[in-house]
Amino acid sequence: MMLNIKNYFKELNLKHKLFSKSYIIGTLLFFYLPIVYVVMFSFNESKSLTKFTGFSLKWYDKMLNDSTMLDAIYYTVVIAVIATIVSTIVGTIAAIGLSKSKKIVKELVLQVNNLPMMNPEIVTAIGLMLFFTSFSIKTGFMTLLLSHIAFCIPYVMLSVMPRLRQLDPNLAEAALDLGATPWQALTKVIVPLITPGIIAGALIAFTMSFDDFVISFFTTGPGVTNISIYVYTMYKRINPSINALSTLIIVVITIVLILVNAIPILKEKGRKKNVQIY
Repeated sequence: MMLNIKNYFKELNLKHKLFSKSYIIGTLLFFYLPIVYVVMFSFNESKSLTKFTGFSLKWYDKMLNDSTMLDAIYYTVVIAVIATIVSTIVGTIAAIGLSKSKKIVKELVLQVNNLPMMNPEIVTAIGLMLFFTSFSIKTGFMTLLLSHIAFCIPYVMLSVMPRLRQLDPNLAEAALDLGATPWQALTKVIVPLITPGIIAGALIAFTMSFDDFVISFFTTGPGVTNISIYVYTMYKRINPSINALSTLIIVVITIVLILVNAIPILKEKGRKKNVQIY
């Protein structure tokens, strides 16, 4: 009887492991097979998106010679970089300021800060569009940039605030007592300790800006198009150059992620070597 029960549980455990492995493999295939598909067909000789007819770089060449696509890439990258820098600086300063504020003020500002993230993007987009229209502001590069900065700041604050909560609240005062100026206390004590949160917020801000469509669509103007809007205008036509563009984006993002994860590991190894030497 006991042997039968043990065998039953062994079989149950084996089935559970097989199910877990199958579930993980299925999830990975679901997420990564479309990416592999896009990369593979970016090198397809023909326009077919179902049959690979031969290896070719013609779609990359066509992409580099397409002025409209290059303009879309230019505006996307420039806006994403500027929006990331500005929102990271503003969001970090706002988060540090809130950490020293009264609890009621902090909670109120955080609730307001969470609204853009909780609201559907279409609501934020229409709100920004009506704001620019009511002040007779001509839509274009600046309105698109301001809109991206506006919706990126909350994500930076959301990433930095948890790091600030983990800090000893007396660190800044201790630095001031030891002779540091307020600026030195901020840049040499507080900021280095919350750097992981700042980097995470900057990466999220860049990704959100680079990927945004809805807000961009409602706040841009004639002649200013980012990648997401360009792809939207091309979705009814077969254009394998989009596959080439997507592949380049995947490669760049992969390299950035590898660097972001590898640099801290290399620094930590360097510190351990220095400690062993001394």
